[in-house]
Amino acid sequence: MSLPRPDPLLDRPTELIRSTIRTVPDWPEPGVQFRDITPLLQNPRVFRVLIDQFVHRYFDVRPDVIAGLDARGFIIGSVLAYELGIGFVPIRKKGKLPFTTVEETYELEYGSATVELHTDAVKAGDLVVLVDDLIATGGTMMAGKRLLEKLGATVLEGAAIVDLPELGGSDRLREAGLPLFTLVDFSGH
Repeated sequence: MSLPRPDPLLDRPTELIRSTIRTVPDWPEPGVQFRDITPLLQNPRVFRVLIDQFVHRYFDVRPDVIAGLDARGFIIGSVLAYELGIGFVPIRKKGKLPFTTVEETYELEYGSATVELHTDAVKAGDLVVLVDDLIATGGTMMAGKRLLEKLGATVLEGAAIVDLPELGGSDRLREAGLPLFTLVDFSGH
């Protein structure tokens, strides 16, 4: 019996991650190129490579907590928190958290949305990394940052798998003083 040949992309993690993300044309509407991260999660080897990129980024920084944005930020954020041996807090869509919350409303392309955070999710002075799967217009991540800051936490960085720079979100977030860490970017919508 011989061992299988290693995947050459394992030595190039961002290329492996980029090549595993599925692009779904014209979803949810014509002209949109939807960047689907579910293939990253389905393949255990790629999922490990993905999580390791974030773990290595924050291992020495040692935030106090990871905050994940509803809903795919929960997947990456909770595993990252586990690997770092720190707590995880969810930032949820309005009406989903059972305890006392603070809320932040933000504008979407068509309308608005509100996210909430438990009032005891973080303490004043906590250092937080805010995690989501993708940065598009930046509205959700900015709302998450504001929520954490309302409770006195410091957001060290916003982290995401994918940046869609043409939608302007990453520029808006950086202009608002939020450092960002993303693994791949895709041009176009």
